Amino acid sequence: MHTVLRSSSREVLIGDDQPFCIIGERINPTGRRIFQEQLRAGDLSRIEIDVADQVAGGAMVLDVNMGVPLADEADLMTKAVRLIQSLTDLPLVIDSSIIEVLEAGLSTYEGKALVNSVTAEDERLEAILPLVKAHGAAVICLPNDEEEIPEQPERRLELVRKIVEVAHGHFGLPLEDILIDPLAMPIGADTVLVRRTLETISLVREEFGLNMTLGASNVSFGMPDRAAIGASFLPMAMMVGLTSAIMDARSPTIVRAVKAADLLLDRDPWGASWIARHRAEQADKLASDGADVPAAPIGAG
Repeated sequence: MHTVLRSSSREVLIGDDQPFCIIGERINPTGRRIFQEQLRAGDLSRIEIDVADQVAGGAMVLDVNMGVPLADEADLMTKAVRLIQSLTDLPLVIDSSIIEVLEAGLSTYEGKALVNSVTAEDERLEAILPLVKAHGAAVICLPNDEEEIPEQPERRLELVRKIVEVAHGHFGLPLEDILIDPLAMPIGADTVLVRRTLETISLVREEFGLNMTLGASNVSFGMPDRAAIGASFLPMAMMVGLTSAIMDARSPTIVRAVKAADLLLDRDPWGASWIARHRAEQADKLASDGADVPAAPIGAG
């Protein structure tokens, strides 16, 4: 099952036979005081840096969140989407809990976007899914509702069933455009939480075969050496069915772990991408060290 995301000139496929889709998380003001101040002042220049860093790191899709208190989030989203699409051809995730902001982002975006996100709450499903369908987008769905964020994987699966019934059965969204977030919780809160996420991924994969994504940084929140945790968690999640993640595309440790998992899971035929990436990194290192690459002898063919 392939989820197709598009910009005006590029297409990205998400699926269990495709390279793991790295969705860059950085264009988000949460926890970034200076970035928030810049956005409130109408200064979007930091976005240019964030785009460049994530593209260089290996992002395949970019998440865009403009959730700044005391600011016109819809206006910021419109401006951010236009700016980002002028800088890169990567597809975008329109990320907001506010309907008007999602509408502003989707109306501005050129291509097929991914909406982040909708829960299994009846009111949210009724409000957001028609918008997703009207714009031909895909959507990330979270299996929590008005009553709880379920602890048990089996209860999360029940809510996935409800989401599929409403999104696909009632609103007619294609199954491939429904991505499930299996709820990644901080390992620092309880060391059993990651096992529950992995069990949820496995259950969803077995029953529905849907593509899945999650906020990978949530797992290591509050812990030291977060990159090592992320680099261990993501290959484990890929093995049981995770096909994408909103993650720190600037972290070589985490990105390298994902690429190695692609190779080991036969999603990188003949290791072509792994070898090409290694050669590019070696060339960059030689250039940064100022090393001279031996030239061919004069007259050599």
